[in-house]
Amino acid sequence: MYTGASQLNENIGTPKITSKFGLFFQLVKFRLTALVVFSGCFGYLMAQEGSLNWLQLLALIVGSFLVTSGANTINQIIEKDLDKLMRRTDNRPLPTNKLSIQEATYFTLIVATLGTLLLIFFVNAFTAVLTLLSLILYGFVYTPLKQKSPISVFVGAFPGAMPPLIGWVAYTGSLSVEAFILFGIQFIWQFPHFWSIAWIGDEDYKRAGFKMLPNGNKDFNTAFKMMTYTLFLIPMGVLPAQYGMAGLTSALIAIVCGALFLVQTFSLMRTGSKKAALRMMFGSFFYLPIVQIAYLFDKV
Repeated sequence: MYTGASQLNENIGTPKITSKFGLFFQLVKFRLTALVVFSGCFGYLMAQEGSLNWLQLLALIVGSFLVTSGANTINQIIEKDLDKLMRRTDNRPLPTNKLSIQEATYFTLIVATLGTLLLIFFVNAFTAVLTLLSLILYGFVYTPLKQKSPISVFVGAFPGAMPPLIGWVAYTGSLSVEAFILFGIQFIWQFPHFWSIAWIGDEDYKRAGFKMLPNGNKDFNTAFKMMTYTLFLIPMGVLPAQYGMAGLTSALIAIVCGALFLVQTFSLMRTGSKKAALRMMFGSFFYLPIVQIAYLFDKV
């Protein structure tokens, strides 16, 4: 009987359970979500003193993973028709109708609710509130704003910078100067990171009507703004040492990584080439985890 039902499902084009699971997994945007979770764990471990509460840390990992998955799904629900217009997104489950809006909505409600409950009961309510605020900013403010104004990158930098702050709050239960320092470093980092991606994918973004570059063009002014934000990363990277969160070794590593990142912006200003933007993008991918890991190993 089950074999027959399975064959019937294939005949009428209904995905198998394994295929369905794979489609929902695509909604999660695993690599992006994993980076969010990593930054949250970084903030938690930077705040941690004494013995580690493994149950609380595990709840933070799973809870933030689930809520972030919900936020990413909201983004894809809203942008379903726009994703059809871009080469990098036209094969996603929603624009190809492999999953329906209803299925994606149910998925969002389930994972976001489960994640929030985990954070409330095993971490603390403040962490859950901040995580939900991040979901709202990303899904319902940043996402629709992308078609209206380049200020969307500024707005999107807030939820993007919240994971280490949320991790700090998960351990301490409160905000502090140290939490805002970790937030500030990730906040500033996002501008050269996002703009380098937008530079590379400019044609694709324009097909969907997204306004991601600060003045809408791949020109010297945009590259100069990327350089300015990257320059600010150098003094920002020293703050954890100044506030006793980490030692001088990590401050030196942050300065060196910031300087190397900055050099890449000069190449983009000089050439304006896609190759230079690609180097910047990869530079941004390396900068943040290297600096964050350095802080952890050099934690005072």
